[in-house]
Amino acid sequence: MITRRNIRVKVMQVLYQLDSTDNISDNEAVKILDTRLDQTPRLFTYLIYFLTEVARYAEKNAAIRASKHLATAEDKNVNIKLSGNTVLWAILENHSYIQAMAKYKFSFDSTEEFVRSTYETLISTEIYKQYIHLQSRDIKSERDILTYIFSDLMLPEESFVAHIEENFSNWDDDAEMLNTLMLNLLQKPAALSLQQMPDAEKKTFAKELLQTTINKNEYISGLIKARLKNWDPERIAVLDMILMQMGVCEFLYFPTIPPKVTINEYIDLAKDYSTEQSGHFVNGILDGIHKDLVAQNKIFKTDFKSKKAN
Repeated sequence: MITRRNIRVKVMQVLYQLDSTDNISDNEAVKILDTRLDQTPRLFTYLIYFLTEVARYAEKNAAIRASKHLATAEDKNVNIKLSGNTVLWAILENHSYIQAMAKYKFSFDSTEEFVRSTYETLISTEIYKQYIHLQSRDIKSERDILTYIFSDLMLPEESFVAHIEENFSNWDDDAEMLNTLMLNLLQKPAALSLQQMPDAEKKTFAKELLQTTINKNEYISGLIKARLKNWDPERIAVLDMILMQMGVCEFLYFPTIPPKVTINEYIDLAKDYSTEQSGHFVNGILDGIHKDLVAQNKIFKTDFKSKKAN
């Protein structure tokens, strides 16, 4: 599941893009947001695709070796157990994955070098050798070998990560979340739903956060500037201002999100995406505005104890 942190990052990036662009309508802004939101399922689909291609390369490797002019007995008897992995095929036959592959149309030609390299590293490991010598296809060993490929061979490989970064600008934003999603997928491949990434609730949150921050900009900026005291608003980092605007929006217009969650989220985003001092600065301003709004009885929150607010 895509987290609200991930949604906030996408909205922040759209607002930053709009800051240097004139005359963008609400509809155009939402289209830009939709494009950014689609980056996540696209990247996740590619990671799944790459993993499945590594596993399926067992058959391709066997065919290549068997076709040698002077093929040895070993060349003619390459173990292809991995290509029949039951978890692999549960993913390949998942309708959601089939739809996503039809949409994104990834080409094996552009990934073959990395797939082959990952496969060759895999077959030299003791873990792989133990796997192919197992007589059964118990679900744990089927999952474990795919998890090993992803977590121990793909992600730690600098050339693979560089390949991903070159083709997917959202890798740094989404990597940690997608790592978790991949491990969950390998546990429950039938539950994959790439068309619900993000789900309807998260899409609504993203759209409303973007449009509210844009439409309430003048009012919200006034609340922030009143708290700046000796700070020159023109000298504040653009991202800091955007993050504070989003935070104040959540205080005022998103009743199910606890203020403490909002403040903590934007402190973390400021630390990760802006300057070294930004976390402390954003914390101070948002905390002050929150206290002002509470004193003025302008914050109305619903009972969020039973809701997933972050």
